[in-house]
Amino acid sequence: MLKKLVESVIGSRHHREMKRLQPLVDAIHRHEEQLAQLSEAELKGQTARFRERLQDKVGELRREMAEVRHQKHDCADPVERERLETRYHELERDYKKAMAEALDELLPEAFATVREASRRLVGTSVMVTGRELGWDMVPYDVQLLGGIVLHKGRIAEMATGEGKTLVATLPLYLNALAGHGAHLVTVNNYLARRDSQWMGHLYGYLGLTVACIDDTEPSTPERRAAYQADITYGTNNEFGFDYLRDNMVFTLDQRVQREHWFAIVDEVDSILIDEARTPLIISGPVGHAENDNYAQFNRQVAEVVRKQTAVVNTLLAEAERELAVEDSRDEAAVKLFQAQLGMPKNKRLLKLLNEPGVKTLVQKMELAYIGDRKLPSRQQQYRDLEEVLYFVLDEKGHSVHLTDRGTTALSPGDPGLFVVPDISEAIHAIEKDPELSPKERVERRQEVEAAYAAKSETLHIIHKLLQAHALYEKDVDYLVQDNQVMIVDEYTGRVLPGRRWADGLHQAVEAKEGVQVKGETQTLAT
Repeated sequence: MLKKLVESVIGSRHHREMKRLQPLVDAIHRHEEQLAQLSEAELKGQTARFRERLQDKVGELRREMAEVRHQKHDCADPVERERLETRYHELERDYKKAMAEALDELLPEAFATVREASRRLVGTSVMVTGRELGWDMVPYDVQLLGGIVLHKGRIAEMATGEGKTLVATLPLYLNALAGHGAHLVTVNNYLARRDSQWMGHLYGYLGLTVACIDDTEPSTPERRAAYQADITYGTNNEFGFDYLRDNMVFTLDQRVQREHWFAIVDEVDSILIDEARTPLIISGPVGHAENDNYAQFNRQVAEVVRKQTAVVNTLLAEAERELAVEDSRDEAAVKLFQAQLGMPKNKRLLKLLNEPGVKTLVQKMELAYIGDRKLPSRQQQYRDLEEVLYFVLDEKGHSVHLTDRGTTALSPGDPGLFVVPDISEAIHAIEKDPELSPKERVERRQEVEAAYAAKSETLHIIHKLLQAHALYEKDVDYLVQDNQVMIVDEYTGRVLPGRRWADGLHQAVEAKEGVQVKGETQTLAT
């Protein structure tokens, strides 16, 4: 009631903000009246005049920045270089502040220029993704307000049909005048291509260059040229991967992006929340590949998983009976927790956890178990809890560790398979052995290191296979199509072609499904 009363007197926050911005809209209209008197050549010349005015405002700072950068490049004294570095950052800060103030001052006239240009283009046509489209768009006042908000770095929410594509041209044009490039980040390559061609009709009229990075190949001169355009359109993935690739180059001239100056993010909730859950990762082949080992150990791991499933089903059957008896619910909680440790995605377990009170019972047991693990070994009440299982899974951390029962099942004839030797002790013993010659020491050290690497690789493969069998479900986490494992995005449900899990997990899933096991990859940049 009080909130409604206050809003009726002073208006809502939205209305107050719109009222505060209205003088800018009025100023745009006043400039527009003057621009209407200009010839076509004079209107097209506005862009050059705006850039001259900006140069007058910040040109001296840019020249001083270039001079300091040149001095720093030629300076050999580290103390002087540090002083020049500090000075450069001070100048850079002053430059950005001065440019921001100059652009704010220029906003009404620049927006009016875009609006007048849009009006003069009405009746013309442009080819957009192979189709000829007529131009019939002139920004309304609400679109001018949207453009002002975007220029100020805020979030603007506009409904479908309110002309978001046209709104973006206003702040993009204004910020492109600074000469550092302006980006529009969108969610798919169709929108990037369409909007760059469609709105490019307007930008070209005003003398600006426009490009779409999705029309070029990565790490090519064409991609670099696209970033040199005044306005650059592209998808979030392409912008992101270009940034990662630029951080992997050997020389600065191999980079395709220039400094990041101004960007508008279309559908920001999708890109920065939904899409951001799937990180951008550049992978490359590992130095060696033991793809045959995945298939070799897969049979053994599958058998252990089958045995674990039988154990978990037995625990769940007993827990189900004990849940029906009030005095046995604590025993049921222990068995349910054991089942959760062993097979957290077991459908029977998930069904039981949905029954009233059962999930709370298991959570209490989990807290008791965590507290128990902090006690000295002899005081632990649940220290034998895992012994009934072959392996224990952490669903959240996607990790797995074998129990004694699991190691015995996987290597009944080789109890030392899962014992990784202390390589530092072995090498120390070799170095201190007086009976070995220098050449023999090198050979023995190489043998120890090779044996250690082989054993570590075997353990890594077995753990990844256990993850693949117990935590990754076919037709949920991935699909098998054309003899390939295709990852499914857990948030959108879309197939992600070309994506592969890193660190051997994808190879483990391929071995599990009996398809060709391809080369292992490692993360190079993320």
